[in-house]
Amino acid sequence: MSRLNIVTQSTAQTVVEGLYRDLERRIVASPPGLCPVDMAASFLKLCHAQTCGKCVPCRVGLGQLGNLLEDVLNGDATLETIDLIEKTARAITNSADCAIGYEAADMVLRGVIGFRDDYEEHILHGRCTCSLNQPVPCVALCPAGVDIPGYIALVSEGRYADAVRLIRKDNPFPTACGLICEHPCEARCRRNMIDDSINIRGLKRFAVDHAGDVPVPKCFPPTGKTVAVIGGGPGGLSAAYYLALMGHKVTVYEKRSKLGGMLRYGIPSYRLPREQLEKDINAILSTGVQVKTKVSIGDDLTIMDLRNQYDAVYIAIGAHTDKKIGIEGEDARGVISAVEMLREIGSDRLPDFTGKNVVVIGGGNVAMDVTRSAVRLGAKKVSVAYRRRKVDMTALPDEVEGAIAEGCEILDLQSPRRIEVDEDGNAVALWVKPQIIGKIDSAGRPKPTDSQEEEKRIPADLVIVAIGQGIESRHFQEAGVPVKRGVIEALSWSGIENTPGVFAGGDCVTGPATVIRAIAAGKVAAANIDTYLGYNHVIKSDVEIPAARLDDRPACGRINMTERDANERKNDFELIECGMTCEEANQESRRCLRCDHFGYGVFKGGRTTKW
Repeated sequence: MSRLNIVTQSTAQTVVEGLYRDLERRIVASPPGLCPVDMAASFLKLCHAQTCGKCVPCRVGLGQLGNLLEDVLNGDATLETIDLIEKTARAITNSADCAIGYEAADMVLRGVIGFRDDYEEHILHGRCTCSLNQPVPCVALCPAGVDIPGYIALVSEGRYADAVRLIRKDNPFPTACGLICEHPCEARCRRNMIDDSINIRGLKRFAVDHAGDVPVPKCFPPTGKTVAVIGGGPGGLSAAYYLALMGHKVTVYEKRSKLGGMLRYGIPSYRLPREQLEKDINAILSTGVQVKTKVSIGDDLTIMDLRNQYDAVYIAIGAHTDKKIGIEGEDARGVISAVEMLREIGSDRLPDFTGKNVVVIGGGNVAMDVTRSAVRLGAKKVSVAYRRRKVDMTALPDEVEGAIAEGCEILDLQSPRRIEVDEDGNAVALWVKPQIIGKIDSAGRPKPTDSQEEEKRIPADLVIVAIGQGIESRHFQEAGVPVKRGVIEALSWSGIENTPGVFAGGDCVTGPATVIRAIAAGKVAAANIDTYLGYNHVIKSDVEIPAARLDDRPACGRINMTERDANERKNDFELIECGMTCEEANQESRRCLRCDHFGYGVFKGGRTTKW
């Protein structure tokens, strides 16, 4: 038997491992707006440091490629250098022995093709095309541009009402977003350089929970202009709110009996209780916004009727129709769309799934919403059939893990093939084809393909299809509003070409997206409509932000949100998430690095909305 030695990690290796972790955190915290040429050069140096030195393309080629990039940054390059960089990178990509070499070169190759303008700008004018005033990462990644460091500082000082006022300057749904926002703002939080991102959404919810009744700002003097908003969802109501603050007279036309759009008819109350949603809606209506419900544009009124009656019209109809999966048996009894199911639940008409086997097709947040709702409606067993891997699901990881904790089964790599129907036309099973994960597609996701395994039968009394939503655009297209591939064609969420005074934004323009993106679209539309009407109103918060602290900020764990016990919460539609305690909120808010004060992130000028 050969002799084995126990290998212990040296001090140097321990330090190197720590440096790797520090480097990973810094990459995670890389903010938007960095110079792409500088970033490429930096990454290339790291890759070159990893080379084993055995093959010339990697050992020598990466070094020469790095020298060429440095020439670009130092002003020593010509336009011919760009072609040389591309030629060298392509040669290394095709000849290096291992991934250390050919992946590094391919990164440079994709970069020189993708941002060639930046290379040319460096060579011709000695500067980068990106702005030197790099924004605060969390603010830059918030679609609505909310002053996040500002309201976190206010929470830290216990000024919760002021925090809500500051949020409302850019987002009139602080209550809803405090519960269900997907918090893209946390992705590049600079706190990642130290430990972990700030729990921004949790602090927003804490501010709302402890602020009490916060009145909306005083409206500007009446302008005499009128605006019609089609759609009472988050996008339409956001536009209505800001237009009303600007002094315009706004009327919202909503097809259903209540306002809220997908916030009411698409998100179950265990995530967003209806009374919490009403707080935001009532605050918006307190600005003087008028509402007409149960009005269908195209049936009761036409778009031109509104255009003739109002000075401007904003279309924010959202995405409320279901999409068909296109398999045999999908029209059978017992096959329902996720959109229809959530709409019924939002209308307080709870279906009875007692004792039924339910199979959900899809892997997004809507799929998780209907999955977890089915459990609460009494289903005996709930399974999710998804054609990709669980890790590829577009649903938030917390939603997926929450569904699993409540007893749901995730059947990944299972592509739906057909729905088995009995002699009475009722669905009895879903047949799926096992998949094998394959090559990365153009969107950067592994593409599944059929495996050699036989099809499988999943018993199902109910099949819920949750593969996406569509736009009800037919009436608008018939009225002359430009529609392409099912969505309304608008220019950067602003005015529609060839139809003066008619604007569109949100899901009906971009396709189904997040709530915060719909809110951002409504805010931008309000500014564009205000300009179209001949004004240039600027909304201010008039909230004094606390001064930044200068004390040390030692590494500290992130406060995560907790939930009610799974065995308890799965039996009702009550709110599942528990808010922070005062102690937790105070600690979490003091972790903020105040990027609005330190470094490139300093805000220039007052805290006003610049749309």
